[in-house]
Amino acid sequence: MRACGKTDVGLRRHENQDTFAVEQGKKLLIAVVCDGMGGAEGGQIASSVAVETFMKEMRALIRADMTAEQLRELASFCVAKANTAVYQRALQDPAYQGMGTTLVSAVAEEKYAIVCNIGDSRAYLIRGGEITRITHDHSVVQTLVENGNITAEEARTHPNRNLITRALGVSANIVPEYNRCEIEEGDILLLCTDGLTNMVADDDIAQVLREVPFFDATSILVDRALQAGGQDNITVLLMGVEATEVNNG
Repeated sequence: MRACGKTDVGLRRHENQDTFAVEQGKKLLIAVVCDGMGGAEGGQIASSVAVETFMKEMRALIRADMTAEQLRELASFCVAKANTAVYQRALQDPAYQGMGTTLVSAVAEEKYAIVCNIGDSRAYLIRGGEITRITHDHSVVQTLVENGNITAEEARTHPNRNLITRALGVSANIVPEYNRCEIEEGDILLLCTDGLTNMVADDDIAQVLREVPFFDATSILVDRALQAGGQDNITVLLMGVEATEVNNG
């Protein structure tokens, strides 16, 4: 497999509260993206602590021979550890009270990926040029869409589009969602924050990934979000079912 990622502060924010990491093992590719929230630098701290903790636990415990169920259990354990780390950090400093972060992660091998999410950062599968969302947003606008109050297109510009209903680090207990996604050669997994998806429509994302070389696509997608207004931090991480390559440029 191969992977690449890019993050950008955007045009409206003073700091980048997104954090991502990607790492290739002997057989498995691990990736995680977090979008922090909270004043006084709390969002940046929340997302960085979550990513660091998640990856630290993954590195320590993952094995190449794990089954899909074992990988799901491991992801659950790592997310719980990340939640505790952010929550405890907030308790230690009143300035960071209430800080939290979204999280979307994937542990992928050649035939499937175990995807975890909490909040509104997303995972997509791109196959044959077609894009399918894997994750379910935990957000106010997603509830409005499901209830038929607004359309998915209206959700992208809704005034409450940044309000999430679940987050990592804001309480001692969390309820993430897990999905097993079957993958095959030529597929691309996209992990991203809402700084991309609120600015660039799914079909436009798919078009870029059809037309642009793999390692150029992250920069092009970030540029598209900036051209559309860049109203938030933007993070794009791609995982391709191909020969093993990793690029964090």
